Amino acid sequence: MLLLGRQNQNLWLRKSVCKFWFFYLQGNYSAVRKHIVWKRKDMDNIIIEKVINNNIISAYEKSGAEVIVMGRGIGFKKKQGEVVPADQISKIFRIKSRTLTEQFKELLANMPLERVRISDEIISHAKDHLKLKLNQSIYVTLTDHINFAIERVSQGIEPQNALLWEIKRFYPQEFQLGIYALELIQDRLDILLPEDEAGFIALHFVNAEYGTDIRDAVKFPDQMQAIVDIVERDLGILLDESSLHYERFMTHIKFLIQRIYRKELLSSEDRELSLLMQRKYPREYQCSLKVAEYIMQATGSRLSEEEIMYLSVHIRRVSTIDL
Repeated sequence: MLLLGRQNQNLWLRKSVCKFWFFYLQGNYSAVRKHIVWKRKDMDNIIIEKVINNNIISAYEKSGAEVIVMGRGIGFKKKQGEVVPADQISKIFRIKSRTLTEQFKELLANMPLERVRISDEIISHAKDHLKLKLNQSIYVTLTDHINFAIERVSQGIEPQNALLWEIKRFYPQEFQLGIYALELIQDRLDILLPEDEAGFIALHFVNAEYGTDIRDAVKFPDQMQAIVDIVERDLGILLDESSLHYERFMTHIKFLIQRIYRKELLSSEDRELSLLMQRKYPREYQCSLKVAEYIMQATGSRLSEEEIMYLSVHIRRVSTIDL
């Protein structure tokens, strides 16, 4: 999804003004006119398809692509077929999936504008500052969750997140994103959500990163903990969570789980290297087989020899103190 927010529009405006004066001072008035027309043509060619509410409309661009446009009062007394006033546009949502577009429109119909803006700002923070690559579904799931969480706390309901400790441990970046969301909501709406909600929000981002269903995402922390338990129990050690190799091991496990649920597991290609690993590091390889057995029981997915080999390498590294 391509988003044009206030921050991007302000940057666009500053650059446009600089170019305007550059052309103007050179006396290149033709370039001035072309620059103004070119910069505004995208917004000037958006035609209203349907008014969703006073602040949200469904529209079509000149290319024929459907977009969802947000702006305070942008839908007030507007009709189908009218051109969207460019100066009223604060955000353009371009969604590739027709299904997601329809879900988003339905969700926004009765949604307070400020909650939509908060959700969008959180997502922009995740993409721009944390460089997360997110599935477009995050705009539907996160916006819906934030609205639901606010309604829930206003009724005095504060649900407990049974996975909060695991989320903090295995998804620290996403959890901090959840904390950022809570702080933003408190700052904008003066509503204090419990820390448990930061964990729920974190899982939505995990889901969007992995491209999985939220029902699968809630299983990830327990599955990661189970794998750590197998390694520690089988090798008779306690893993050093502050070490670089622990971080690398957990990153490998995260992506392994991602490949499992996306059905993108590596195929068995290098049988010779796998046999070498079995001979050189038998304890770590046997430990990997136990992890593979757990994964088969928990997910129904069978790890290939290549997956087991790479898992053995990471287990060897994370269990060797002097590395």
